[in-house]
Amino acid sequence: MSAHEHHGLPARAPTGPIDTALFDLDGTLIDSIELIRQSYAHTLRVHRDFEPPLEFWIEGLGRPLRWQFAHFSADAAEIEAMVATYRAYNLAHHDAMIRAFDGAVEAIAQLKARGVKLGIVTSKMHAGALRGLKHCGFEGLFDAVIGADNVDEHKPHPAPVLAALAQLGASAGNAVMVGDSPHDLASGRAAGAFTAAVAWGPFPRERLLATAPDYWLETPPEIAAQFLGTRA
Repeated sequence: MSAHEHHGLPARAPTGPIDTALFDLDGTLIDSIELIRQSYAHTLRVHRDFEPPLEFWIEGLGRPLRWQFAHFSADAAEIEAMVATYRAYNLAHHDAMIRAFDGAVEAIAQLKARGVKLGIVTSKMHAGALRGLKHCGFEGLFDAVIGADNVDEHKPHPAPVLAALAQLGASAGNAVMVGDSPHDLASGRAAGAFTAAVAWGPFPRERLLATAPDYWLETPPEIAAQFLGTRA
């Protein structure tokens, strides 16, 4: 669904077929939001005897862990300890608590079968992204996986999107960045790509629409329906 048609946004149209689709991972393809929330809450209970309000926790989604925990400490060693606590908890509960969103694997496989170049752009570490992709049935579908440790700048900066495009040998003008957070969409737009907001993540619809996405996807199957349609 074009976001412009339904929300009065200014029209943008690709110069040719969308031939490249980049995806955020958590909250976009993989339902891992409760795992992230619990990992974050556990870390702050351990290090600060404090549990953050929902609004603060959601605001940090899609940003690297060090950026998030820097809100609670200026000490680099303590921030690293918080990151280690988070990752240990997350790893221990990872496989039991995550799954692909219904229809997401099938939609990505359809894009792959039609020759769309596919990449992941995530703020989690590269190895963690690969583990999640494998566990949820996406293994082998993506030719580029850009994690937080693959770039020096992170979403909403354009660097991770540009890195994925370079790895795929793709042009931003015929690429779309698909994500559930404003940081995903800002990164894609700053890199010159089109952007698609997904309705099934934790961010309020109003926050996503405020970024003026080029496409709005209500359900995972629309991933294939929208972008295969642009290749017809």
